[in-house]
Amino acid sequence: AHSHVPFVFLLSFQGELGWISYPQHGWEEISGVDEHYTPIRTFQVCNVMEYSQNNWLRTNWIPRQSAQKIYVELKFTLRDCNSIPLVLGTCKETFNLLYLETDDDQGSHFREHQFSKVDTIAADESFTQMDLGDRILKLNTEVREVGPMNKKGFYLAFQDVGACVALVSVRVYFKKCPYTVRNLASFPDTVPMDSQSLVEVKGSCVNHSKEEEPPRMYCSTEGEWLVPIGKCLCNPGYEEKSSTCQMCQPGFYKSTLGNTECSKCPPHSFSHHEGSLFCGCEKNYFRAEGDPVAMACTRPPSAPRNVISSINETSVILDWSWPEDNGGRRDITFTVVCKRCRSAPSGGGGLNQLCEPCRSNVRFLPRAAGLQNTTVTVADLLAHTNYTFEIEAQNGVSPLAPKMRQYAAVTITTNQAAPSPVTVIKKEKTSRNSVSLSWQQPERPNGIILDYEIKYYEKEEQETSYTILRARGCNVTLNGLKPNTAYLLQIRARTAAGYGASSPSIQFETSPDSFSISSENSQVVLIAISSAVAIILLTVLLYVLIGRFCCHGKSKHPDEKRLHFGNGHLRLPGIRTYVDPHTYEDPSQAVHEFAKELDASCIAIDKVVGAGEFGEVCSGRLKLPSKKEICVAIKTLKGGYTDKQRRDFLAEASIMGQFDHPNIIRLEGVVTRSKPVMIVTEYMENGSLDTFLRKHDAQFTGIQLVGMLRGIASGMKYLSDMGYVHRDLAARNILVNSNLVCKVSDFGLSRVLEDDPEAAYTTRGGKIPIRWTAPEAIAYRKFTSASDAWSYGIVLWEVMSYGERPYWEMSNQDVIKAVDEGYRLPPPMDCPATLYQLMLDCWQKERNNRPKFEQIVSILDKLIRNPGSLKITANTTSRPANLLLDRSSSEVTSVGTVGDWMDGMRTLPCKEAFSGVSYSSCDTLAKTSTEDLKKVGVTIVGPQKKIVSSLKALESHTKNGPVPV
Repeated sequence: AHSHVPFVFLLSFQGELGWISYPQHGWEEISGVDEHYTPIRTFQVCNVMEYSQNNWLRTNWIPRQSAQKIYVELKFTLRDCNSIPLVLGTCKETFNLLYLETDDDQGSHFREHQFSKVDTIAADESFTQMDLGDRILKLNTEVREVGPMNKKGFYLAFQDVGACVALVSVRVYFKKCPYTVRNLASFPDTVPMDSQSLVEVKGSCVNHSKEEEPPRMYCSTEGEWLVPIGKCLCNPGYEEKSSTCQMCQPGFYKSTLGNTECSKCPPHSFSHHEGSLFCGCEKNYFRAEGDPVAMACTRPPSAPRNVISSINETSVILDWSWPEDNGGRRDITFTVVCKRCRSAPSGGGGLNQLCEPCRSNVRFLPRAAGLQNTTVTVADLLAHTNYTFEIEAQNGVSPLAPKMRQYAAVTITTNQAAPSPVTVIKKEKTSRNSVSLSWQQPERPNGIILDYEIKYYEKEEQETSYTILRARGCNVTLNGLKPNTAYLLQIRARTAAGYGASSPSIQFETSPDSFSISSENSQVVLIAISSAVAIILLTVLLYVLIGRFCCHGKSKHPDEKRLHFGNGHLRLPGIRTYVDPHTYEDPSQAVHEFAKELDASCIAIDKVVGAGEFGEVCSGRLKLPSKKEICVAIKTLKGGYTDKQRRDFLAEASIMGQFDHPNIIRLEGVVTRSKPVMIVTEYMENGSLDTFLRKHDAQFTGIQLVGMLRGIASGMKYLSDMGYVHRDLAARNILVNSNLVCKVSDFGLSRVLEDDPEAAYTTRGGKIPIRWTAPEAIAYRKFTSASDAWSYGIVLWEVMSYGERPYWEMSNQDVIKAVDEGYRLPPPMDCPATLYQLMLDCWQKERNNRPKFEQIVSILDKLIRNPGSLKITANTTSRPANLLLDRSSSEVTSVGTVGDWMDGMRTLPCKEAFSGVSYSSCDTLAKTSTEDLKKVGVTIVGPQKKIVSSLKALESHTKNGPVPV
């Protein structure tokens, strides 16, 4: 049996059954043929010619095994009593099914009073004598549930009390979820415990696998496995095949835990045994420490080719070509080794080449090792010196094969070179007419320094007139200078190869008078002055920054506001942000764009709380990584769904995923990559608003009810601002949490508006909730935010009446006719006049006269700020003379006479009933009852209530003056 098909355990009996019949002349076991002349065996009884029949037939003892509920399928024929002539007794067309639970087989022991009745079995079709002639036996099939059972076995009994009946087949079975393997976890045969809840069953990982998350499923009462959670993964060296984990074959490997297939060994590697975790490398091939096992084995590269050197005095540029063989890798780098070589006499009178590493001050540009390009510059070599450079190509496996490493070598001799520039110059002493200087020898003299050239000149003359001195040592005193004058100075060294480059220019100044100051003291003064200047500049900079910040904050105009939409995108006024998921060709694209994909392992289902249009609705918990566990509601898509059902199911998630508002139900995410497909939303503890209000009738204050209504209106304003029509706004589609916060939900019928603000959505058929829908939406299937406003008026009425059904028991056709003729729901008991007036505003026939949700929110905010206005009820006072919204139509009128009242009543849907009716006084009218109204043709409950309410108001007319209609 498949996992989605209930496994049925059959107890079948062939041949002589040996059932007990009591009395003996009652039920008889008879062999015969059916309408196809196939031999069959039946139990029959037909003693209708005798009085007081009580014929019993009892089965053998049937062990119940693990069953809790037993199902009995009966196939039988029954003869019509009217077709039996000259019946002397009392003919019946039914028989009884009974059962008895026992722990052991009682043999032939039989007591009628021990049996419990299951049901009276009647035939849907009976046969006549004529049918017997034509062999048209009308077979009936009935199934009954027996249990729950606790004892080891049971008997079934069939009691005939005067019928003509034949039992053709008795099939006894129970339902269970069959043994199955899902996600590499085996689940045993499981029998449902009762008919109300699911049974959670923990699975066991198949051999050679481990749990990723504890696997479990739920067994339904119909014997179906539901909601698989968790899974097992095949061990390394094993792959998933036919719901088992099998060893990888030779030449294949699998290194990780998971349900991927075994992979073929990469190039230059092998595996000779089953269940290999990786493939070993062939001879002279290697795999680096960081290489994945899926990577081919490789080897070191060959040597670089075509090395070219270009010498420039004590520098050399080396250039080469890439190796011919890269070893199968791309991570090739180059290393350059520098050696200084010289010739030394050998013992046989010849010369040997002795090489040693170069000095540490030799510079490689950009570097000596890890080169990714095929060129390098080596600088700061010694002049007239022999050097050998070895260039090696390396890759990730070169360290593993030192004997296979190859390099290219080149030997060069540097040229004669001048010394490098002097870089360190110090002022030792300064006076009015002289300055003493010292410096350090160049870093690379490239020979013996013969002398230094000192060149200096006045700064203002810009080198048009300069003086040159020569010094053998590293110090000099310049005399004959002008007092209080700035000078620039440069120094260069000379060897046998000539002058080197000049040092950078340095500046010094002579003293203005005879006062002299040491170089050390002048540096202290300079540091103090520099610190003071820096502090002043920092203070000014902070002042400017603070001033700009303050000015920037003040310059913003109060109207320069930006509105943010839920996912962080900027939403400018007038720009629609909602995207209709029905415009997507693939619903998965829309749901993945607007909804977060959840891992089914993060969801724990606690219990089934109801059934939705597409499947079961459950409550459970959601635990995301690094987040707190929260309670959630889970909608599941039942198995065997069509593509359209899946598209419609996911469309609701695509719609909810675009909303982010405290009064709109929040979507936590979806599960689409595993079965069952699920929509996960926040959990609303108090359920739907209509049920919640009926449960807590008259338990809330007016302010609490207005607060709930304000939340609904705020959510609808949010949807309306997005150009979005709900189409099914009703109290049943409002959810309430533990803090009495109301949130709009159920977006299955919702549609988006076009860019034109006057546009409406036209449906293509489908069910319309008549009692909540505006007249134009019913008549023309035109839905707008104005039609949502009408529905909001009905929700307002539902809230104030604590969940009463709108229009009571009126049929849908009566509602359509009454509303079209001007009838409106009367105010609920103790309803504040301002709220009832808001209902009437929402129920304006002309949709342009209905309030916008923005206005509704504003009205409710005013009522919350002024709770005293809620104390005036619509039942005891006149309707306000001015509507809550300005408009030119629907003015309130009052009646001053009985005739005026009659004219007003004739505007109701029952106006035909009042044609020709005359009443002489208010006293006569006040005594009118609902029975009187029925006599004159007012049969609709709603108008009856409104007329009686008006009669009471009219009765007080003589005392209080004109009364509003």
